[in-house]
Amino acid sequence: MGFRKDFLWGGATAANQCEGGYNEGGRGLANVDVVPIGPDRFPVITGEMKMFDFDDEHFYPAKEAIDMYHRWREDIALFAEMGFKTYRLSIAWSRIFPKGDEKEPNEEGLKFYEDIFKECKKYGIEPLVTITHFDCPMHLIEEYGAWRSRELIGFYENLCRVIFNRYKGLVKYWLTFNEINMILHAPFMGAGLYFEPGENKEQVKYQAAHHELVASALATKIAHEVDPENQVGCMLAAGAYYPYSCKPEDVWASRNNDRENYFFIDVQSRGEYPAYALKELERNGIELKMEAGDLELLKENTVDFISFSYYSSRVSTTDPKLLEQTEGNIFASVKNPYLKASEWGWQIDPLGLRITLNDIYDRYQKPLFIVENGLGAVDTPDSDGYVIDDYRIEYLAAHIAAMKDAVELDGVDLLGYTTWGCIDLVSAGTGEMKKRYGFIYVDRDNAGNGTLARTKKKSFDWYKQVIATNGEDLSAE
Repeated sequence: MGFRKDFLWGGATAANQCEGGYNEGGRGLANVDVVPIGPDRFPVITGEMKMFDFDDEHFYPAKEAIDMYHRWREDIALFAEMGFKTYRLSIAWSRIFPKGDEKEPNEEGLKFYEDIFKECKKYGIEPLVTITHFDCPMHLIEEYGAWRSRELIGFYENLCRVIFNRYKGLVKYWLTFNEINMILHAPFMGAGLYFEPGENKEQVKYQAAHHELVASALATKIAHEVDPENQVGCMLAAGAYYPYSCKPEDVWASRNNDRENYFFIDVQSRGEYPAYALKELERNGIELKMEAGDLELLKENTVDFISFSYYSSRVSTTDPKLLEQTEGNIFASVKNPYLKASEWGWQIDPLGLRITLNDIYDRYQKPLFIVENGLGAVDTPDSDGYVIDDYRIEYLAAHIAAMKDAVELDGVDLLGYTTWGCIDLVSAGTGEMKKRYGFIYVDRDNAGNGTLARTKKKSFDWYKQVIATNGEDLSAE
């Protein structure tokens, strides 16, 4: 029993959190570049505060990040040493089309990713590529209003045609949009949406989401036409909602919270807008503008597999006295008294991963792929840069054990598992470097100081052993 023999073990990163080189190789400016660290970060990522360029008052960690743009060979060699079967990375849209609306792509950007994919193949690592991991060229935001404009479907289609053809034979696994449901919670970071005063934010968000869903279906169609071997997945920020009590109102609240999460995946996986969502939009006076052929495109081009991130479960209640929120995560939740939390207030729930896997598999009956899971923590290296991160090993071991139960005992069809931030990188939520996830320590702090030197943590050799035994040996010693 256990995991399939070809189980895809690996790690995950995003271009904007690790590459740096924001103005090198012909790359254009993107929304993810102009998000600062500090108290203004949240207002910017939620589209409430306008920041379309750099200023002198803020520090922008994505400008350099961990400089993977210049160090990717070294980093991929370390992934290969751990035995990675797959490496999830994303393409920076503005490296391929600096403004986003050009007819012809930037060759230097195309070559950059081609070299990375070939390096992965050299080590027998299968690239798992996110086409858009929160990236949107700033020109498309300023000129068209980002995904609120239907014109972005065409620009995204152009990007997809170029990369599917260029990387045919090099990349087989694709994800269309990272955490597509994040458009509801962090609309500027997720989809480049900034709201003008007086604008109907919900109308804008759901219309933009419709454009992304059409673009996703179009990408799936093109991927299958270019290469029938291509496998295309959707991706959501997941985590089951528990009712705080067995009070029916709490149970219903948790059901509605889950549905909000699954709404877009219902469309991408089943091919149509679910009845509950249409009713909700109607109640809220939201009218989606659709064009002829949209619904057919969605219906005929559903995804091959469903991928998701999982960091914690969540809790729903209707009792205002119980509304103490968890800290840290963009998804706030009522505190669960039965769970411990990370240093950032994210509640640690390995069994919640098994529950979430079963919920999603029961709902869609399609292969699943866990593409983000990990523990953000403060790591303290010794004088040699070595980190004894037993807390991370404990977290990951418990989640892998729960994942194994879902496969072995529950029959969930699982393709693979990529831990988040396999090398330390800039946190998407907070912009911090001190919130570390990796098996590899990167010498850099929140203010951008440090040598950027890479050193292996204790978890590096532990994960190497996990992969070598196909998840059978999770022991820490």
